[in-house]
Amino acid sequence: MKKIIYVLAVVLLVVSSCKEKKTTNKKLNQVQNEVKEHNHGDHEHGSKSEVKMTDIKQNKTRNIATTPILNTYFQIKNALVESNKTEAAKEAKLLLTAFNKLDTAKLNESKRKEYKEIVENAMEQAEHIIKSPIEHQREHFEVLSEDITDLITLLGTEKTIYLDFCPMANNNKGAYWLSEIKEIKNPYFGEKMPTCGSIKKQIN
Repeated sequence: MKKIIYVLAVVLLVVSSCKEKKTTNKKLNQVQNEVKEHNHGDHEHGSKSEVKMTDIKQNKTRNIATTPILNTYFQIKNALVESNKTEAAKEAKLLLTAFNKLDTAKLNESKRKEYKEIVENAMEQAEHIIKSPIEHQREHFEVLSEDITDLITLLGTEKTIYLDFCPMANNNKGAYWLSEIKEIKNPYFGEKMPTCGSIKKQIN
């Protein structure tokens, strides 16, 4: 009888210990998730990945006003290709200036409103690129690329540019970027995989 009682006591002790361990692990996982979310908060970025970038409409307007913005964007892209964090941050500062210099006086009310929405988000991404480590620069560059694409769709460009795509970027979800040249130079992997990707569309 004593032996049975002893066995039951051991079983109860083990079960109780397992329950406590599960509860502790659950709480630990919750804390870890909260910390993870908090730590990434400073680098939070929206994404329009559900929208196919290849569905962008052509805008045949030969708009030279967007050229300074595009040129600076391409310099950020090229800095990330070279894995040059400092140069990317420097060009992101110049991009903020380029946005502020674009004259919106000739835009109708609807386009001016849409331009403002695009630029507000794009400037937020540029600000993150200025102050972030290179991996976060690349994350925000992905969203910036979507904003610049929206801008070109809205206002047009005098340039011939290419919409490129890397299937391995963004944790194998894929990511787009714009390029001024046909040659693939990948800003998401830089020197690790400089030629990973393909041209999905020529714009203008």
